[in-house]
Amino acid sequence: MVRTTYAATVAATLAAAMRADERVVVFGEDVALGGPYLTTKGLAEAFGTARVVNTPISEAAICGAAIGAAQSGLRPVVEIMFVDFIGLALDQLVNGAAKAHFMSGGQLRVPMVLRTQGGAGQRGGAQHSQSLESWLVHVPGLKVVMPSSAREVAALLPSAIADDSPVVVVESKTLYFRHEDLPDEGVAPEPLGTARVLRQGRDVTIVATSRMVHEALEAARQLAMRGIDAEVIDPRTLVPLDLATIAASVVRTGRLVVAHEAVCHGGVGAEIAAQVQAACFYDLDAPVVRVGAPFTPVPLSPMLEDAYLPGTAEILDAVDAALD
Repeated sequence: MVRTTYAATVAATLAAAMRADERVVVFGEDVALGGPYLTTKGLAEAFGTARVVNTPISEAAICGAAIGAAQSGLRPVVEIMFVDFIGLALDQLVNGAAKAHFMSGGQLRVPMVLRTQGGAGQRGGAQHSQSLESWLVHVPGLKVVMPSSAREVAALLPSAIADDSPVVVVESKTLYFRHEDLPDEGVAPEPLGTARVLRQGRDVTIVATSRMVHEALEAARQLAMRGIDAEVIDPRTLVPLDLATIAASVVRTGRLVVAHEAVCHGGVGAEIAAQVQAACFYDLDAPVVRVGAPFTPVPLSPMLEDAYLPGTAEILDAVDAALD
């Protein structure tokens, strides 16, 4: 086994993709210096600054350049330093990249990956700590990936780079330096749109994304000590969503808890709950319960931010509500 981190796996996966395909290029602010989280560390030294390009501080320009590069035959991977800044790139991403294939009658493709970092817990304040994946899930033409571990980065990022559609990969800042063991032989790429059952159970299904996957697994461990058997599923990609795997689990357990770090209001948990309700109405023994953050900006105060963030305790309360 190889001991590594989420951030190091991002860098290693990008390097492997660049070695395998000279069309893969990296754009972003300070990417030639390794980036703020070292996720592009060593790439400029290995591949040169013609393929690892430091850009101006303009998310719109970064995304627009990537669209042009993708339509010209390259496979750009761009980094938006914080998901909070993605609003500055949305015109290019939503009205350009996401719609080019449809509006050209299938003549154009935009094989680009936009990597960005989301989530709270690092005292970044309200403008550097948001979870905004639901903005992206709402846009037809975009695929949205949320790796919850180094293993999932290794499995999903190569597939995102190989995809002919624009893919947004939302990474969690709080997971970047979490240590993990990966097989010596590496992790084979896996298709986008496939969920992963991380723990099997019979009493309740917990679907969790990104950082909340680890909170769900801890909740399942504590529930097992109380004789409650929870199944934990990581959807891994929000678009396309593997509803079949989630629904099959709910048919067995009869109960569903959906957990994410983003605010509950308008979050992807509502979409998952709605789709499961439509597919499994007669199999549900209780209403779907959602776990998420309160509908307020992320506080800067450490004490308030800790209280704001959902985690294991909130998942345990949600399971109790589903079982009551």
